[in-house]
Amino acid sequence: MMEKNMYAVPWKLVPNKIVRYPGGREIDRFRGIWPGEDDGRPEAWVGSDTRTRGAELRGDPNDGCAEVILPDGTKCYLFEAVQKNPEEALGAAHMARNGTGVGVLVKLLDAEKQLGLQTHPTRPYAKKWFNSDYGKEESWYVLSKRDDSPETPYVYMGFKEGVTRTMFEEAYDRGDIRAMEDCCHKIPVEVGDVFFIQAGLPHAIGCGCFVAEVQEPSDITVGAGKLRSGTEEEQAFHKERLLGCYIYNGADYEENLRRYRIAPKVLRCGDWGEETVVIGKAQTEFFSFTRLEATGKVDLQRTGTPQIVLVLEGKATLYCGDTVMPIQKADELFIPFAAGEITLEPTEKTVMLLCNPAGAAYGE
Repeated sequence: MMEKNMYAVPWKLVPNKIVRYPGGREIDRFRGIWPGEDDGRPEAWVGSDTRTRGAELRGDPNDGCAEVILPDGTKCYLFEAVQKNPEEALGAAHMARNGTGVGVLVKLLDAEKQLGLQTHPTRPYAKKWFNSDYGKEESWYVLSKRDDSPETPYVYMGFKEGVTRTMFEEAYDRGDIRAMEDCCHKIPVEVGDVFFIQAGLPHAIGCGCFVAEVQEPSDITVGAGKLRSGTEEEQAFHKERLLGCYIYNGADYEENLRRYRIAPKVLRCGDWGEETVVIGKAQTEFFSFTRLEATGKVDLQRTGTPQIVLVLEGKATLYCGDTVMPIQKADELFIPFAAGEITLEPTEKTVMLLCNPAGAAYGE
């Protein structure tokens, strides 16, 4: 009985930081750690059952996987808790679509310096070239910008009008990354901006950007440069896989923004506040998320799937059956499929992202 009841309430997740590239300070500050540190751990993988590529080679086969604190106080990996009773954790309909995986990956991402130009594969391309069932469509919600960044925070996103594979390949053959970046639009960002990164789209997060990233549960990234070493055959294979992953459908600056900078749409509102669809079915079938801003008592909308929740600001209490759970800024939650009705009661304005895998029904 206790095991079954465990899935009837939200679970608090254990904050993590993942070793990757320069950054990490803004994650610390978001979590109330001041002044924070750029410690080379610039990503937090929230509610993740996804492993980083090469995790086993780095000595931790579960690198990237989130831990959870269960209602009885025990701590384990989220995937372990799910595996104990996947139907209660995920739901039968979700399992038919995604197996026993959570089906979505949520990150906090803090770029001290610009990340490399890159793209990600569609699902068919990922299956053919990477033997993966998941591609990597993703989205960004800009949380903040560094005030000491060497230039105004920006992103590279989308090919310019008229860019062809031949042009991009010529720059690749020269090893001219700057020329490859110049094939793309450079876009200054503002807090609250939302971008949808379609598979095949060239992109790079610029210096000074702190974002929440919601994506398919995959760690496949295709860069823009040659292998540092390798045989002629290995270099040829790498080049073909890399250049074939990009989709060459450029546009002018305004059309590019129209395609990929997303305006959230109101889902519901009332005296309590407002919930908007940030990324939904109009952008992708693979995941979705909403932004809930509340100053008054409101029930959370259930989606028929598990959910990952990231508290962006405020303090509140969640009520679910007999469970009373205080939450505050930077808290991370996993809501099992079998959880009962959940009511949010803010003590101050509270803002949350509620992130869903494929198949979520939230009244859009």
